[in-house]
Amino acid sequence: MRYSYTLIQIVVLFLFCIENSLAQSREISGIVQTATGEPLPGATVLVAGTNTATISDADGKFSLTAANGQSLRVSFIGFLPSEIPVTDQTTYTIQLAEDAQNLEEFVVIGYQSVRRADLTGATGIIDAQNTNKRIARSVPETLQGLTPGVAVRSGGAPGQEAIVNIRGLSTLFGNASPLYVIDGMLADANTTVNPNDVETIQVLKDASAAAIYGSRAANGVIIITTKKGKEGALKVDATVRVGISSLPRRWDMMNAQEYVETNTRAYQAAGYALQQAVAGYNGAVNTNWADELLRTGSIQDYNINLSGGGKDSRFLISGSYFSDKGIMKARDFQRASVRINTEATRNNFTFGENMMISSTERNAPFQGGFAEGNAWYDIWTSLPIIPVQSADLVSTSNPGGWGYGSFNARSFARNQAAINNITQSTSNFFKVLGNAYVDYKIFKGVSYRFNAGLETSFDKTNDIRKEGLWYWNQSPEFSSVGQTRSQFLSYLFEHTLNFNFTFNKHNLNGVVGYTQQTIRNEAVGGRRLQLGVYGGDYFTTINSASGGMTATGTRSQTLINSALGRLNYNYAEKYYLTFTFRADKDSRFSPAHRTGYFPSAAASWKISNEEFFKSDLITELKLRGSYGVLGSANLSNYQFTGFLNQAPRAVFGSGQTEFPGATQARLVYEDIKWEQKATTNLGADLVLFNNKLAVTVDAFRSVAKDVLLSLPLPLYIGNLQGDPLVNIGSIENKGIELDLAYRQTSGPFTWSIAPNFSVIRNKVLELGNLGIDEETGEPRNYIQSGNTRSQVGRSIGEYYLIKTDGLFQNNEEIQSHRAQAAYAKPGDVRYVNRIDQGTNDDINDRDRTFAGSPWPKLTSGLILNGTWSGLSLNIQFYGAFGQKLYNDVRREIDGMGYSNYRRGINPWTPENTDTDFPRLGVSYSTGAAGDPATADRGIVSNVRANTDRWLENGSYLRLRNVELGYSIPESVTGKLHLSNARVYVSAQNLLTFTKYTGLDPDVVGANFNLEPGVDLGSYPSSRIISFGLNLGF
Repeated sequence: MRYSYTLIQIVVLFLFCIENSLAQSREISGIVQTATGEPLPGATVLVAGTNTATISDADGKFSLTAANGQSLRVSFIGFLPSEIPVTDQTTYTIQLAEDAQNLEEFVVIGYQSVRRADLTGATGIIDAQNTNKRIARSVPETLQGLTPGVAVRSGGAPGQEAIVNIRGLSTLFGNASPLYVIDGMLADANTTVNPNDVETIQVLKDASAAAIYGSRAANGVIIITTKKGKEGALKVDATVRVGISSLPRRWDMMNAQEYVETNTRAYQAAGYALQQAVAGYNGAVNTNWADELLRTGSIQDYNINLSGGGKDSRFLISGSYFSDKGIMKARDFQRASVRINTEATRNNFTFGENMMISSTERNAPFQGGFAEGNAWYDIWTSLPIIPVQSADLVSTSNPGGWGYGSFNARSFARNQAAINNITQSTSNFFKVLGNAYVDYKIFKGVSYRFNAGLETSFDKTNDIRKEGLWYWNQSPEFSSVGQTRSQFLSYLFEHTLNFNFTFNKHNLNGVVGYTQQTIRNEAVGGRRLQLGVYGGDYFTTINSASGGMTATGTRSQTLINSALGRLNYNYAEKYYLTFTFRADKDSRFSPAHRTGYFPSAAASWKISNEEFFKSDLITELKLRGSYGVLGSANLSNYQFTGFLNQAPRAVFGSGQTEFPGATQARLVYEDIKWEQKATTNLGADLVLFNNKLAVTVDAFRSVAKDVLLSLPLPLYIGNLQGDPLVNIGSIENKGIELDLAYRQTSGPFTWSIAPNFSVIRNKVLELGNLGIDEETGEPRNYIQSGNTRSQVGRSIGEYYLIKTDGLFQNNEEIQSHRAQAAYAKPGDVRYVNRIDQGTNDDINDRDRTFAGSPWPKLTSGLILNGTWSGLSLNIQFYGAFGQKLYNDVRREIDGMGYSNYRRGINPWTPENTDTDFPRLGVSYSTGAAGDPATADRGIVSNVRANTDRWLENGSYLRLRNVELGYSIPESVTGKLHLSNARVYVSAQNLLTFTKYTGLDPDVVGANFNLEPGVDLGSYPSSRIISFGLNLGF
């Protein structure tokens, strides 16, 4: 709150210090026309230096308020902008001349800006007006649903980074995230970057668009351009947004009395003596663990921008503070940042820089491993008959008296309230990101650019673990403190030569260049036991501890040198060719394979510019095609080098003398090389109804070759540090994308609608030699990860499970099902016995089969905008359809042993057979007398993990964001000495339509590559209601 209070003071200071002698505004009107007098509907009319703007109607007419001395800046796609001074007249006729060199806005595609109309590659262009409608911790989080082919899974934890995947998955074990380029610097767009600083985002999807980034472009490229200053008087914009967050849905768990009644029935059905805490329950304890651990979160987002400049120089300075106090207690995130972007022109030189400084802090309980568990399991599985704390539980090893499971109240759930109090981890990240550049116009059409980029961060994490216990059978531990310090440094030098020539109807432009990037990582850490305590307070430094100490340290450096080039050619703006090439030399590979080459070629035909093409319906029609090769380097340093272990000693001779020895510690594949992805793209761009409707469709196919996999080798041949990486895999992705946008700008009510759709399929083509399948004795052509299997000829991460076939209703059904006849009872789950294993037949792993895919068959986004008389409405939907999700949280809750029960379960009984929920029982591994032979194997079988009982329909449609705003009239803002003011209210994740029973169908999987649809209690997305105020001075 200290930061937010300071920022509010700054905003108030600017309110009083900004110039307060604005001239009297008045209503003016006019018409925008072409040079031949035809009206131009949809032209933008802006009062320069303010946010006051309007759009001309179907007849080219407009009206707004302005004052003498101001000027009107009028623009329209394909025409030269015009700036008209405001004088005493009240009506203006403004004619715009066609711009043959600027038929559409320019977009950044990597080392070059080109007209959008001239693009030959598949590029998604995202306006910050849509990304800034929602509160987000990071830039990638804002992209969900805004462009086809881009999948985003963000989760809801404060400070959590989003997972972004473009056009499918092209690697199995490596990093599948796209490359981010921020203002020309290849950098990480994590939570340290303020999303409100962003002006535009371009997503490079195919080889023609992305090959200029070569070895780092296989997963796509996202180019982020931040806001810049513009010519005009000093402009100050301030934004204040505050909101509350909550969990949209909860598991409806039983209270203590309901648990006691249900558990009594289960134990009696199993023949067990009741747990003492159940048998002697007197109503004294009734813990609602969700209420103990969850809260209404709060979010604050403050931004202030100062911008302006003259003809030869421009600047923008911004400051921001963001705070997210999460919906789960003891977890929060804060970020403060400053950005300075400047540019100046003198003669043939242009100098500029973009710099961001940010400081973030993330607080959460310490997660040291298994002992801390997962709060999103424990909230629901913890028993309501166990207290959070009790004086009766105080002991030397549990001084806080924290409650947890025992033989008398059986639960292995962690007391997360205890963990919140006993442990703490604070991570601080200080980051500097930016670049400085100089452009020199050598002569007309040729310019040289030098760009120097820097990304560095200084990070530290302090964690503490006090004495205490929080789960059943936990061994007492000493208190401890840990500290880590790390530094990341990346610096980039780029030399590029841009050229642009036109002769007759031939247009030629492009770029050639050379780049050098160095990336360094250093980290040190230490941990020490037995903290000093004084008056009940713990000292939190390593020096204050007195027990055992451990220390770690790492260091790495990567050098990447690159040569690049792109050539764009078009004839008469009808026929387009693009050739792109990049060669990368990366120190992570052996000298023999250190250099990779990544070419691409593309062509397009703008049919609408042909003389024979005459249509009143179609404004523009262009066909595109591209092919190219992209790369990926999914490995760390020295993977091509073997290691020796010199620690062993050999004993020889009668004197048992020790001699030094050596063993091979790691086997390597010296010929390890780049993962390469060959991509083909066919597309079409269509504009209809006088620029009102735009349609873009793309079909693509990519084949990733030389995918890195771990080759399983036996330990006895020296494979002691993990299986070596080899290039033996191949993966195919193919799909179709459709992007639509329609806008209606005439009349008092203007609106637009922009739906997009993606259909993407992946397939494993090759996995090399992975050994022998123990079940079949055949060569193994799959990778098993948990309950998923990635097999040649099928999608990555498909579920491989035993299929269920309802419940047994009587003994006759059981006896006819030989595999379960020995132990099943009426009301137990019946499984499909896929393979008859003879006299030893039983349901086991050999009965598993493919049961569904975690990948959506269709994803879709929808953006709706409308404005009327100062009111504005923005609605965003996102949906994913056709995927299956494995609900591991429900499996744990319905485990029939050590968990609370869900309300509303409908267990099978002889009187209640019309249900899919099996009979009540206890899934213990031993019977009532402690003999494993008398365990109720039917109940144990009912809750086995490797079955499709836990597989659910994961399709969903989410109302991602709704924002309703009102722009305060000029008649009011003028009296307040404001250029503009807007208030708004927004709701994020307001509604989700799904059959999935978990907390959030937008799960962040257990392993995004191999288990993307396994819900292991990922932090769900929050529902956020926020209020905002924008002020302009």
